[in-house]
This record gives sequence, C-alpha cells and structure tokens, in this order.
Amino acid sequence: MFGPSLPAPFSSSVLLLGGTIRMTANHDPSTTPPSAASRRRFLGSAALGAAGVTGMLGGCAQNGPQNTGESGGRRRLKAAFSNAGLQSTWCKLGKDTAELWGDLLGVDVVWFDGEFDLQKQRDKIDLHVDDGWDFCCFQAVQLNNLENAAMQLKKRGIPVISMDTLLVERDRMRDVGVVTQVNPDQVYMGETSSRYLFNAIDGRGKVIHIGGLSAHSGAQGRNEGFQRAIADFPNVEVIGGGVRWCDWKKQKARDTFETLLQQSDEPIAGAFFHSDDMALGCIPALEGTIHKDMVITAVDGQKEGLSAVREGTLAATTVNPVCLIHKTALEIGQFIVRNNEAVESLPLEIVTPGPLVSRDSGNLEAMLFLADPRHCMV
Repeated sequence: MFGPSLPAPFSSSVLLLGGTIRMTANHDPSTTPPSAASRRRFLGSAALGAAGVTGMLGGCAQNGPQNTGESGGRRRLKAAFSNAGLQSTWCKLGKDTAELWGDLLGVDVVWFDGEFDLQKQRDKIDLHVDDGWDFCCFQAVQLNNLENAAMQLKKRGIPVISMDTLLVERDRMRDVGVVTQVNPDQVYMGETSSRYLFNAIDGRGKVIHIGGLSAHSGAQGRNEGFQRAIADFPNVEVIGGGVRWCDWKKQKARDTFETLLQQSDEPIAGAFFHSDDMALGCIPALEGTIHKDMVITAVDGQKEGLSAVREGTLAATTVNPVCLIHKTALEIGQFIVRNNEAVESLPLEIVTPGPLVSRDSGNLEAMLFLADPRHCMV
C-alpha cells in the first residue's frame, strides 16, 4: 500500500530494546529507512528486551572506572538536560524519561526548559554552564542556538550530546563539542505519514500542510518528507500553496487551519501535521463543517496521538521516539563518563527507529504500552 521499501542506508547497528538502532558517521538523508516489516519486528521484541537492557546497562556502568560515594562503588553523576519547550507533550515526556532513567542509572538530571524561546533557552544554559556537569544533553530550539555553551563545555572536557534536532551543522559538531547526535529520521517520518494520507484519499483532492518551526531541523526534515511523497501524487493539491509554519503552537495552528478551511467551497480531503499536538488541537474545528470527513495524519506517536489513532480521530501517526531518544542520550553520557570512552570511538550520529502506526499497522497496542509514561521506552 505504501510502495516498495528500500534498503537501510546505515552500515552498523547495536541492539537496544530488542530492536535495531542505526549508527552512522555519514547519514545520507536522501535514502529511505528500513522496511515497515523490520520496524514491526523491532516492536514485537521491544517489550521482551527492555528488562535485559536495563540489567545490562547497570552492569556495564559498574564495569567501568570505579567512583566512590554510592552503593556498588559508583558515585551519582550530574547531567544538564534541555529540550525545546515543556508545553509540548513530546518534550514533557522527554523530561519524564530522562528523570526516570536517570534515577535507575545513578544520574541526577537537572532540567532547563527551552520554553520554545531561543533567548530564554540560551540564557538559562549559558548561566549554568560552569555548574560542574558530568555531561549535557540538549535539544536546541533552533540550529546554532546553543553553540557557545557547547564550546564552553568542550573547553572543560564535558561531553555534549545533541538530541532530536541538530545543535549545529553536522560537519561542525565535533568542532564545537557535540560528541554525538541522537535523532529519528525526520524525513522518513514526514514521508511515511504523508504517503499514508495520500493513499487514504485515493491520491486526489485538496490537503492542508501544517508545519512546526521553520528554522527547526526536524520540521525541515518533515517538510522534505512531505515533498518527496507528494511528488508521486500529481492529483493532490496543497491549499495555500505549501506548508504553513505554526511554530509547534497549538493555537497558531488552529487559527491557520480554520483560515485554510474557509478557502475551499468543497470538502478538503486531508491534512498532514508536523505534530500530534497541533493536529489534535485542530480536529474540533471540523465539527459541523463540510470537511468533517477529512483524513488527518501527523508525527510524534506518543500516548495522546496513539489513543487518537485507536479512536479513529487520527488516521495514522509516525512515531518520533521521544523516550528512546532521551534515554539513549542519557545512557551514552553515563557510559562516556564511567568508562572514560574516547570521543573518537563514538558514532557521529545514532538514528532511532520510528514506525508508522495506524489501526491496520499491527503495532498500535505495542506502541501504546512502550510509550506509556510509566515505562518511557519508546
């Protein structure tokens, strides 16, 4: 239904949560990630593998250089974390994940809310850059926003791990102190969710495209994925001429969405949103209109979005594995510190899997379990 799957563009892998995380020093964004079948195998084994991974992590950490001060010979580490803004469901779950797994792995997580504000995020982290961190994990609100902080941390030998979106351009990461990037395949997420939408409307009709923040590398990737998909559907028309950037803000998305609805005298076939939050905030605007049967897809795939898929409110969502991203960043940080791992031994990029989820994809219930805030696994 979604077209042929192409080979994975990554050459090496490690096992985590019973599935494959792809690691590469030179990710090629023009290639297509692994097939839907491989992602289903990942999900089928994920729950079974989680307990073993937890034990493995604890054991590996204790096998590294021993630090005194805590039971088992390990001192607790201290890590600074920040993501774009806790008013986002995705970002809030990332914070919950880092704190849950930090407690399990002996890491005290100190949080700096980006508040979806470039200056506020930068000021908060710059103010505390000298606070004695063992490692830092940041999702920058915008490219280059935290470059100065990363460079200051590098001078003091403190590793910085970038999450989800690029902190600086890939070819400059190590120069400014970013030791690795943990992120999903943003292009894949945008393409699979959009392609599902276009197939669901039989490849014809008008659609709406609501984007996140235009300067956000993740939103740029999702837009690229949308453009790749729509190139195969010449009978699909985007209302308004293209993506409408709404900065991840639900009210701005709702206002934009309602304006676009008024531009069509015939039912609009579908809409693609860069986040579940924006999509769910706009769906009530369809009630009582000629557009009430609109097919809607999105990206994020956490509890609220997955529940909407189960209820039929969303046709599909592609998982942006927030828990896996934040947990992996934390795990890598504590390994670097406890094992004295050299930067040169780390992959430049770790790409986390994020499957499409719909009522007929076969992985909905598994994802609801894994994404539950009590578990914080995917």
